[in-house]
Amino acid sequence: MRYMATYDLMESLRNTNQWLGASALSLASYPLFSVVPNPALQWMAAWGEVTERSFKRMVAKPDWGIRTFTHKDGRDHLVNIETVVSRPFGDLIHFNVSGRPEQPRKILLVAPMSGHYATLLRSTVKSLIVNCEVYVTDWHNARDIPVSEGKFDIEDYTLYLVDFMKALGPDVNVIAVCQPAPLTLAATAYLAELDPDAQPSTLTLIGGPINPDATPTDVTDFGRRVTMGQLEETMIQRVGFKYKGVGRQVYPGLLQLASFMSMNAERHSTAFSDQILRVAGGEASDNDAHNRFYDEYLAVMDMTAEFYLSTVERIFKGLEIAQNRFVVNGHQVDLGKITRVAVKTVEGGKDDISAPGQCVAALDLCTGLPDSLKASYLEPEAGHYGIFAGRSWRNNIRPLVLDFIDANARKDPKPANKNARATG
Repeated sequence: MRYMATYDLMESLRNTNQWLGASALSLASYPLFSVVPNPALQWMAAWGEVTERSFKRMVAKPDWGIRTFTHKDGRDHLVNIETVVSRPFGDLIHFNVSGRPEQPRKILLVAPMSGHYATLLRSTVKSLIVNCEVYVTDWHNARDIPVSEGKFDIEDYTLYLVDFMKALGPDVNVIAVCQPAPLTLAATAYLAELDPDAQPSTLTLIGGPINPDATPTDVTDFGRRVTMGQLEETMIQRVGFKYKGVGRQVYPGLLQLASFMSMNAERHSTAFSDQILRVAGGEASDNDAHNRFYDEYLAVMDMTAEFYLSTVERIFKGLEIAQNRFVVNGHQVDLGKITRVAVKTVEGGKDDISAPGQCVAALDLCTGLPDSLKASYLEPEAGHYGIFAGRSWRNNIRPLVLDFIDANARKDPKPANKNARATG
């Protein structure tokens, strides 16, 4: 029961704020009040609308919102999201464009498990689906996973990636975004040594903490300042009775969101104040820039306690990937075993989460890889989000990544491992 009350208290506070917003909106919108217009009531209704939407969004998994795609043949094709591999803690999904010939580029997007859903990569998927077969790791919310399913730490995460790569075959091109970059690199090395025929064709690492000490940031400094005991005491809670994962130890998404918001509190406060004024003035819309961003940003998910704690202890504090001594399922992974998977790193010059230098460190660790199969790129004006979404990604980074994939695509791929497609 330890910390279960705290988890339920946070959920109660969220519920209360959502109710307050809904109540304010309902009261201020009472038809009789329209007889005598009052600016205070308009502001109250606007505050209620923005507040209700914000707190309601915190427990809702966003929809991918990718339903149709206009191909170069001029026709609209339906996009079906199909599950290729189903596992308790995450699925491998495929964005299948109906009626379109299979595209030669097969891409596996490894989504972060850092408090947000895989839908954070929505715009990335939209940009790649134009001329690629896109697969994504769709991680599940830990609060919805029964305790009977067991643990899930960074070793389990790495083995999930290994299975997903096996299922897709050696002609797959892997793109890891942010947090999973070091574990995706480890999964590739694991395959290179134990199942070389299942190695991916190329590996692109975008803004990931391969070596957090290369260029310290507030995120990495936080990991250094606190002890593991302090983290476990202050960050870990047990899922309450409302969800299937009741009793599971987690790092709650609401707690992660509070940390995110506190890092840029003034900017977020200004954004919500401005949105309230826009709503009150009738200048806002359901899909305006504010709502598009915050509908995704506020939608958070719980991580298993063991995944969160092992990430901090082994990736950030212990530097196991950075020092090439990461162990998976009793086997020490050797990054030097990667000898024929082309590796590219992408960094943002204004990235304040994984600063320039942290990700490109992967190339030095791949000691068995010839320089001809290594590449790196720095987008000078891009922040963390911009290197995989937005103008920088669309105009500069995406074309370079696809050119890299085309230049290093394996010409004679072996078939995918059909056995790896089994659900379980």
